[in-house]
Amino acid sequence: MDGDQIAQFGYLVLLLVAVGGSFLVSQRQNLGKSLQQAAIWGLIFVGTVAVVGLWGDVKNTVSPRQASLSTGEITVPRMPDGHFYLDLTINGQDTRFVVDTGASEMVLTTADAARVGIDVAQLDFLGRANTANGQVRIARVTLDQVQLEDIVDRGFRATVNQGEMRQSLLGMTYLSRFERISIEGDRLILER
Repeated sequence: MDGDQIAQFGYLVLLLVAVGGSFLVSQRQNLGKSLQQAAIWGLIFVGTVAVVGLWGDVKNTVSPRQASLSTGEITVPRMPDGHFYLDLTINGQDTRFVVDTGASEMVLTTADAARVGIDVAQLDFLGRANTANGQVRIARVTLDQVQLEDIVDRGFRATVNQGEMRQSLLGMTYLSRFERISIEGDRLILER
């Protein structure tokens, strides 16, 4: 807390003491019950102050978001599960990817492929890919537009995985388009 925040907190405590004191004086006959109610309101007040003061930290811990800097650098926080996730816009639809440097290509789940406008029923799953879960059938597709923040790629080649996947994968065919990829602490930094 800086000096201004300490002063604001001090003011709120003095305000609480003044309001609480006047309430106690007016309730002298039922002092026991009044003290109990005052203690409850005091705890509610302290809890509210704590939540307001810590909300920014809690929000960033629970749901950190990727940030784009004006220098063309994109910073991605590590999520509590240990992975990095990127939110891209594919053919106008927001799609969440897990960054997977072990994946050769951008791989869409069948659900994500359908959501971005690919007719999954018409795909020919002729290719095969080796995954951690064994061999799966894949179909090659071309995405009209892939956008990450203000970076736009058109006519991007990807695959659709016919097997069960929880999350679409952002593999090396996309990541290699960046000039610099680094992990610094709990941040993935991409620069194009």
